[in-house]
Amino acid sequence: MSAIGLKFGFAKPWRVKPRHVLPGFRLSLGFTLFYLTGIVLIPLLALLIRPIELGPLGFWAAISTPRVLASLRLSFGMAAAAAVIDSLFGIVIAWVLTRYRFPLKGLLDAVIDLPFALPTAVAGIALSSLYAPNGWIGSLLVGYGIRIAYTPWGVLTAMIFISLPFTVRTVQPVLAELGLDVEEAAATLGATRLQTIARVVLPMLLPAILTGAAMAFARAAGEYGSIIFLAGNIPAVSEIAPLLIVTKLEQFDYAGASAIGVVMLAASFVMLLALNGLQSWAAKRR
Repeated sequence: MSAIGLKFGFAKPWRVKPRHVLPGFRLSLGFTLFYLTGIVLIPLLALLIRPIELGPLGFWAAISTPRVLASLRLSFGMAAAAAVIDSLFGIVIAWVLTRYRFPLKGLLDAVIDLPFALPTAVAGIALSSLYAPNGWIGSLLVGYGIRIAYTPWGVLTAMIFISLPFTVRTVQPVLAELGLDVEEAAATLGATRLQTIARVVLPMLLPAILTGAAMAFARAAGEYGSIIFLAGNIPAVSEIAPLLIVTKLEQFDYAGASAIGVVMLAASFVMLLALNGLQSWAAKRR
């Protein structure tokens, strides 16, 4: 009967609807847009609207003072340097955790995540106790004329500390999934160990490396709690942009603080967009 119905168009073929874990595309998409709008888009929109009261000239005057420009250069410059340094050492740490077995490996793997769980103020106190002129490491470096605490180098040190987990955790799972088959195949074809790493492993890890670098940069550029204990907070020398925003808020200059926030948001967005473009380009070349 069903075959006859299909032949003459009386019945429709039986179709099994795909089953989804989530309740449905429209409901899931609606919830996603609602949540992102309330948590992300509305606060960002409020940040963008607040400096309007300054006007174009007032906005430019708020962000072009020597103090603001110096703090922006310090924040973004040191954040970029920290992302590069963490990417280099993050690859090595991820390689060690993935490729080798040694005692207390699990403990070392857990230590990598400490900057995630550690309150930023506690991290700042710990770093200042180490790198201050009377600290364990700082007292040794002072004898050689090297000062880290209360200088821009202190800003870099704190940024490296808090952004390291991003570079390690983005590279580590990709490296574990890669396995040893590709390296063994390259070795059977006559490639040296250096050629295998440079031409086979690193190109496959490049998208993950760029992702980790972007996340580390964004995290370091917006860091506040751990840096203020170690930077010295000297205007135009070791004052970061987030600290300047807090200073303007304490002075009830909400529009000026929002103007600096808009500049940081725009610069971070452009940097992340460029890194995402590089990541997509690297993924297509694989």
